Amino acid sequence: MGYRILETDDIPGYLRERGHWDDVGDIRVREVSDGNMNRVFLASSADGTRSLAVKQALPWVRVAGPSWPMSPDRADAEARAYDQVAKVAPDKIPTVHGYDPENHALVMEDMSDLEVLRTRLNAGEPYGPHTSARIGEFVAQFSFATSDFGMPSAERKTLIAASVSPELCKITEDVVLSEPYIEHEHNHWHPRLDDLAAEFRADTRLRTEVADLRHTFMTSAQALLHGDLHTGRIMVGERAGTHVVRVFDPEFSFVGPVGYDLGLYWANALVSEERARALGTLSDHGEQLRLSWDAFEAEFRRLWPTRVDTFFDDAYLDRFLRRVWTESLGYAGTEIVRRIIGFAHLTDLTTLEDPVPASRRALLMGRELIVRRAELNDPNDARAVVRPT
Repeated sequence: MGYRILETDDIPGYLRERGHWDDVGDIRVREVSDGNMNRVFLASSADGTRSLAVKQALPWVRVAGPSWPMSPDRADAEARAYDQVAKVAPDKIPTVHGYDPENHALVMEDMSDLEVLRTRLNAGEPYGPHTSARIGEFVAQFSFATSDFGMPSAERKTLIAASVSPELCKITEDVVLSEPYIEHEHNHWHPRLDDLAAEFRADTRLRTEVADLRHTFMTSAQALLHGDLHTGRIMVGERAGTHVVRVFDPEFSFVGPVGYDLGLYWANALVSEERARALGTLSDHGEQLRLSWDAFEAEFRRLWPTRVDTFFDDAYLDRFLRRVWTESLGYAGTEIVRRIIGFAHLTDLTTLEDPVPASRRALLMGRELIVRRAELNDPNDARAVVRPT
């Protein structure tokens, strides 16, 4: 039949066609799309005992419409990422019931009983004792399994070839890793940040360090990444008395530097701390970098004895983890900067009554993480830089 854009009324028949639902007479469907890129529908039975989510990639950016075309092939990358994660960390992603490559649509577990982590944090609630640790474990499990340490070389080369995503990677290379440091129509910021935006554009040391991180992003094919791992891509909640963490929307997935995923999460954690500081609601915010790094390192070291290429010894592991740590700090800095003077801003800051003080602190923090990342040896050092006494 070829690709077709699904509408709410199409979902019952579509689920029946795909073998996910027999009695379509009792389906209730509503659209719950709230991201920039895709459409999402929730289908549930009349008695509420069964539900599924249907996510479709459109041939354009959803919030912009046909004026901003975008290949729906990004759904292929998302399905591929879910498939890989399901092999090593199925408890940290939604259950995927099927992927339809012709229509670029995923049928998945309904997670409406959970809450987006950013929404929870913006409401003044804490992360909870396990959230960041689970994210650290997720990055370790996913990256190890899809790296040359955890995957035979021939399989790795096939994965790299299949995971090339030039269109989406170009967005990151531009929007995150170059545009905020030059004059560009995408950039915007609060007028009271004019001075810092100008300083950053004129800061040759900063631009050189960002160029280094950009080149690493473009050339370092260490592992398959989520590619957009921030607090808006994590859902949390309780199920049967157990704390649940689910990572979703890996449509920017590509093979790149492991530190990029960690850095995105750290940036969002640090900005959420600035929001909490501005509102006087600080709780467990200051522990999240340490908790996620400690869990990542512990899990990566636990997996290390299973590596397929034993030429990489324990001494090399120490060197590799040091590189991941340093690059993660740098990418955290670039994510902070682009979220304040670049294209897409964070509601953590924009919904504050006066976002400028917290934004200024965050921008200066981001610069320090970028230019001083090689000096910082552990989370305590990092906090001394970003939270000077």
